[in-house]
Amino acid sequence: MRKKKLIVLTGPTAVGKTALSIRLAKKVGGEIISADSMQAYKYMDIGSAKIRKEEMEGVTHHLIDILEPSDELNVFRFQELAKEAMEGIYGRGHIPILTGGTGFYIQAVLYDINFSQEEDHTAIREKLEKLAAEKGNEYLYECLKEKDPVSAEVIHPNNQKRVIRALEFFELTGMAISEHNKKEREKPSAYESCYFVLNDERWRLYAKIDERVDSMLKAGLLEEVTKLKNMGYDRSMVSMQGLGYKELLSYLDGECSLEEAVYLIKRDTRHFAKRQLTWFKREKNVIWIYKPDFGYDEDKILDFMEREMNKCFLQK
Repeated sequence: MRKKKLIVLTGPTAVGKTALSIRLAKKVGGEIISADSMQAYKYMDIGSAKIRKEEMEGVTHHLIDILEPSDELNVFRFQELAKEAMEGIYGRGHIPILTGGTGFYIQAVLYDINFSQEEDHTAIREKLEKLAAEKGNEYLYECLKEKDPVSAEVIHPNNQKRVIRALEFFELTGMAISEHNKKEREKPSAYESCYFVLNDERWRLYAKIDERVDSMLKAGLLEEVTKLKNMGYDRSMVSMQGLGYKELLSYLDGECSLEEAVYLIKRDTRHFAKRQLTWFKREKNVIWIYKPDFGYDEDKILDFMEREMNKCFLQK
């Protein structure tokens, strides 16, 4: 039985995935599934660079604005929601296009990772959370560097949830979660897939990130975070640990100046883009699209993607 088609379009933050994904969807008759850990949350529009209705140009989008900020989107839930959306897309005779920068979410769908054996290990998690509260995130991150240096390369020291998850996995299995992820990458894709990674020159990407942060602030990011804080959402929630949100919450809580908060958002977003690229470089069967090679011409990029899809999907 022939596998179903799936297109992946990913890359580092601010590289230009959104605009390209719209054109790609119109070209192939696709619907877009957001593989972004922040765009699923309501009210978090500016900081997540969420696509606006008018920018969708009639292309159907899934997994955007589906959760309250108090909810938690994890990889298990994302996989479940994405597979549900894909069934509807296939039923309409369209192709799902998984677009976004959360590599683990993409991997979970692409290889149909089986999470059924995941059990509730609350005691271990609570022990690690207590350790973080007592000794700080940096201490926990140093533990991770010792036990799983590969994961430490792609997880931010302040991403407490993912650091704890990696340490929890190591304690439960004696295996680094990076080694587990490597084995999952070696599995064949569950779909007839075409996996594109959009990239740009590093200096240009970093300049775009700085410009994007400035634009977000002009568009009202601080007001958005203030509103969320007034609605009762705080840093204990996974959603509020997102880039741009946690730093401005620190400013609103009097822990730093606005200038310091903005500096941290830009710096940490650049670091995040670097970790995203590290993740994608470890993936197999990836088709890299280096924008300078195409003179930044989207028509040329789309023509290239079409040729590659013809190969991926074995069309003669």
